[in-house]
Amino acid sequence: MNERDSSMNTDSAPDLPLAAGADDDPDPWPDGPSHQPASWAGPSRAYAWLLVIAGAIALGAAIQLTLDKIKVLENPHYVPDCNINPIISCGSVMRSWQASAFGFPNPLIGLGAFAVVVTVGVVALTGARFPRWFWLGLNAGTLFGVGMISWLIFQTLYRIGAVCPYCMVVWVTTILLFWYTTVHNLRSGAIPLPEHARNRVEAAAGWYWLVPFACYLTIALMVLNRFWYYWSTLL
Repeated sequence: MNERDSSMNTDSAPDLPLAAGADDDPDPWPDGPSHQPASWAGPSRAYAWLLVIAGAIALGAAIQLTLDKIKVLENPHYVPDCNINPIISCGSVMRSWQASAFGFPNPLIGLGAFAVVVTVGVVALTGARFPRWFWLGLNAGTLFGVGMISWLIFQTLYRIGAVCPYCMVVWVTTILLFWYTTVHNLRSGAIPLPEHARNRVEAAAGWYWLVPFACYLTIALMVLNRFWYYWSTLL
């Protein structure tokens, strides 16, 4: 009778979840970030380092722009170090209304935004994983950044008539951050894709650099064409 009861209890017992740490496999996604569930994913170390390095470079540019802006406000006759010639002139850009598009100096946005990017990269290097909404939020933030710099590029070239070296550093890093954040989200599943489309994204891994390179080439040609009347005098 006891053996029968014991057998019945065993058969009817529900399956219980494994205790934390009971799984012998320390990595639940051994095939890399592209196979992690979209709800909770971690970036590759290469992408995490990109966040740290690109974010730090852009943050440094934003800090310098902010310091120069403060000096310009204190002394309208102050000449920033990045005033190199009539075309490459931070001062001309800083004194324009476009430099305070939201009613305060644009670099203040960069101070907060790029500090967040660096922090995310540092935390990611520890192996931390983030939920899907977090990656989509980062993607949305970098998309806003690309939209902002696109408007500023047009304003700089065709309205202000001068370019700012530190601003151009922000252009370069923002494009890089947006593109590789998008790639990460496509590969991890944070941005849903059909399986065949995700396989194509994976297959193009060696060619991701072509998109930012094409953007940089386009901007360089725009600058060259817009100010050719000046560049030609230097030849």
